[in-house]
Amino acid sequence: MRKAVLALLTALVLAPPAAAAVKIKLGVVTKPGSAQNVAAEKFKEVVEARSGGDVTVKIYHSASLGSETEILQQIQMGSVQMGIITLGPIDAFVPEVDVVAFPFLFKSYDQVDRVLDGPLGAEILKRMEPAGFKGLAFTENGFRHLTNRVRPVHTVDDVKGLKIRVMESTLHKELWRALGANPTPMAWPIYTELEQGTIDGQENPLWVAWTYKLFEVQKYLSLTGHVYSAHAVVANLGWFNGLPRATRDLLTDAAREAARHERNWNRSNEADFLAKLKKAGMVVDEHPDLDSFRDKVAGLKNLDMFRRPGTAELLEKFLAATR
Repeated sequence: MRKAVLALLTALVLAPPAAAAVKIKLGVVTKPGSAQNVAAEKFKEVVEARSGGDVTVKIYHSASLGSETEILQQIQMGSVQMGIITLGPIDAFVPEVDVVAFPFLFKSYDQVDRVLDGPLGAEILKRMEPAGFKGLAFTENGFRHLTNRVRPVHTVDDVKGLKIRVMESTLHKELWRALGANPTPMAWPIYTELEQGTIDGQENPLWVAWTYKLFEVQKYLSLTGHVYSAHAVVANLGWFNGLPRATRDLLTDAAREAARHERNWNRSNEADFLAKLKKAGMVVDEHPDLDSFRDKVAGLKNLDMFRRPGTAELLEKFLAATR
């Protein structure tokens, strides 16, 4: 009997410790009901269900952790494990991501999925690693459109002089400068600045104009679709690599499933968002003169940001894949 007890005690002492529960802080800058949150909530649902509660996700929404740039900095430091972040602000850390947002690059959502879910998308995610990020998947904002409070915009000449809020992104500043606007970088949200006239307009997908009630402070909407706007599901690279293999696989699979879910949500609701914006009183130009816009931005390919070693070659690959 004593031998049996001794054997049991020895086994308990030598047994490997149970895997520690994993707690994830996930930051998004938008409020519930927004695209990033739709993806974040699906990610949380999948992770917690498939891990049996061993991995938990707490979503910090509505910029409670700061701007997207500040969330990225916290992910780098490891005080926040994950975020779903618009690619624009990521360019300060990973300049190569700007190739995804090159103006008028993508022609359709089918093309977006073929490219971003393929080797080129994987290459973009891989290039985040030197900056300390593990890129897991692309969710989406969607195609961006212009709104303003001053006048209808049909041709690029109508943009001249408008003070347009842009993301904290070098590319987006250069884009709107090329179009003749006065680009003004601001962190989200911007309703108050639009209401007070600090800025004349902004550019975002339709879900943003509806969810954030921009129709209350913006009269004109032009369906320019000038940039396809993606988010990335990113994690702190060191933290991610330190997780057990099964947990890493779980988070990767959950991120991809959340991405597919959120893309479907955005695309299936676009027509409804547009109808609601019209009903709310916005004056919509559904067929602006896009050739006039394309002519103005053709030269962006020669910006220094796209001439860096590696980035120029990557842009050519994206351009070839979307012709």
